[in-house]
Amino acid sequence: MLSELLKKDFVLLDGGMGTMLIKRGMTAGQRSDLMNIEKPEVVLGIQSEYASAGSEILCSNSFSSCSEALEGTGVTAEEMITAAISIAKKASDGKALVAVDIGPTGKLLEPYGDVTYEEVYARFCEQATLGEKAGADLAAIETMSDLTELRAAVNAVLENTNLPVFATMTFRENGKTFIGCSVEEFAEYINETPVAAAGMNCSMAPEDMYPVAEKLYSLLKKPMIAKMNAGLPDGITGEYDVTPEIFAQQMKKYKELGVKIVGGCCGTTPDHIKALKTVYEE
Repeated sequence: MLSELLKKDFVLLDGGMGTMLIKRGMTAGQRSDLMNIEKPEVVLGIQSEYASAGSEILCSNSFSSCSEALEGTGVTAEEMITAAISIAKKASDGKALVAVDIGPTGKLLEPYGDVTYEEVYARFCEQATLGEKAGADLAAIETMSDLTELRAAVNAVLENTNLPVFATMTFRENGKTFIGCSVEEFAEYINETPVAAAGMNCSMAPEDMYPVAEKLYSLLKKPMIAKMNAGLPDGITGEYDVTPEIFAQQMKKYKELGVKIVGGCCGTTPDHIKALKTVYEE
């Protein structure tokens, strides 16, 4: 159970999925979640490697899986999310929890765009309820930039399922998302919600984002999550520039700060998670 897991000194999450899938043959522009249907053994292999590296929570490969986004693929949201959760649960082998992974819609909500709160709420509700039905242990809402969209996702999970919630936003080095949500605004909202844990993911390397993490940690009244990138990709090769060893060393400051729920995002691999585990066990 998640409540028992959060009593530990630290909780190890998984790392990047999209970048790993590209290394395993996914073509540019291909939907990553279609790999659950077309090449489930590849997704299973990646998630099994994360479980072997020490990940205690695996995120399903369902970041953008909903009826609207899947239109034209021939796969329903229920088929996709059921497959994603099934693969992650098989990879966990009963040793890790499985989170239904929920990402942003990629659309601008009012007043920045013409998408309404109600529309994105319905999308997140679909993902959350299907994830719970498929056997997810919690919901991981990730990579959010718009606080209104995050609120819609959190409310959709809490109001329609019994799943605990992890919620993270993606901040820039100035402490704001690209929509303009500040660390302070995020923390103020999160502290008033019953989410189990919250924090930051994606963006840049741990070292680059540490000042933002430090500020957020001082404001949060929840266990904090940190899932940073392995730096930035090379413009020619696409390879990320922070090795597992350097990534883990940069995360030492997060450990010293008191961040207890850690993993990786874009560019990170099972080797990054293995190195991170070593640092947190020291």
